[in-house]
Amino acid sequence: MDHKILQTARELIDEVGYPALTVDQVAARAGVGKAAIYRRYASKAEMAFAATMHEQESPPLADTGSLHGDLLALVRTFHVRMDTPAARHLAPALMSELAVNPELDTRFQDTFLAEEQTAFAEIIERATARGELAGPVDPAMAHLLLLGSLAAALYILNLPVDDAMVTDLATAAAAGITALADRHHSDSEPPSRADRAVPTGLS
Repeated sequence: MDHKILQTARELIDEVGYPALTVDQVAARAGVGKAAIYRRYASKAEMAFAATMHEQESPPLADTGSLHGDLLALVRTFHVRMDTPAARHLAPALMSELAVNPELDTRFQDTFLAEEQTAFAEIIERATARGELAGPVDPAMAHLLLLGSLAAALYILNLPVDDAMVTDLATAAAAGITALADRHHSDSEPPSRADRAVPTGLS
């Protein structure tokens, strides 16, 4: 039933657009009751988001051999998903609901965002193992630097995001992640003997 609901929602979004989409339409075409939909999704926006983005199977995470290459491959995949007309319509509606619905926000954090951050954790682990990074970086921060910037460009600033901008975002994120790794590594190092020396001439 889950697949049928989301497949029907995708079909209707393609046909009528997200603003004109209703839960009644989805229920009627899918042959299910509205209650069955609302048991799964708190709102039209959550259902549409799940249908257009969350249910899509992510391709295997690319291993390009570099931090920048891995980030660029990842952000290009998400750009394709996030820059559709349906996504541009429904993302602001979903963000509004997340702000006032703690249960929905928790579900969103524990599913979609957790999946994305797992991908960043793997990319960071690879880069650290290759010696590109001085140490680990919080995947949530890496997620914010790259996909947070992409979401802001698309849904808040309404910019025409092309591949050149996507490449720039990956470059900026790689530089930021590297700088964070360097700072955390520096902060974790024990002070040198010179730093630990007690100044002379003090009583």
